[in-house]
Amino acid sequence: MEREELARAIYDRAHLTGEFTLRSGAVSHEYFDKYLFEADPELLREITDSLAPLVPDGTDALAGLELGGIPIATMLSQRTGLPAVFVRKEAKEYGTCRLAEGGDIDGQRLTIVEDVVTSGGQVVISCGDLRERGAIVETALCVIDREAGGREALRDIGVELRPLFTLTELTPENPFRGNLAAP
Repeated sequence: MEREELARAIYDRAHLTGEFTLRSGAVSHEYFDKYLFEADPELLREITDSLAPLVPDGTDALAGLELGGIPIATMLSQRTGLPAVFVRKEAKEYGTCRLAEGGDIDGQRLTIVEDVVTSGGQVVISCGDLRERGAIVETALCVIDREAGGREALRDIGVELRPLFTLTELTPENPFRGNLAAP
């Protein structure tokens, strides 16, 4: 699927209008319901095929963030052959008591995988939690960057955000949409 077709497919499948309170607390009149594109096997495959080239060389494992990053990380793992770990918002208090399930992260170069980044709040927290446990985290991938400060928040902690699309690129009124450049 061409880049412009993929942008249109994501928009058509997951774009909602109304009044939505975002994780950051901000209110938005448009919302991308990531579960709608993550639950569509063909669209999720197209997304991960397009994300695969954004995975930096030297990545030891893909770190899917709870909950939306997990299906993307799983499919991206299948596509790239890299192992995946699944990162909780908080370490569980029973059993293994791990923050990241699926493998040891100490000394591993992890690439964070998230669905939508707004302010970057949870990604910043998760990067810090993973680093405290010995992981090396320098890059985060996402399907949509809402362009609401997430890129800057991640840059401030030394993490590069590599979005598949920005909100501007997904907006049909964008005069450049017909001319989407690769990220």
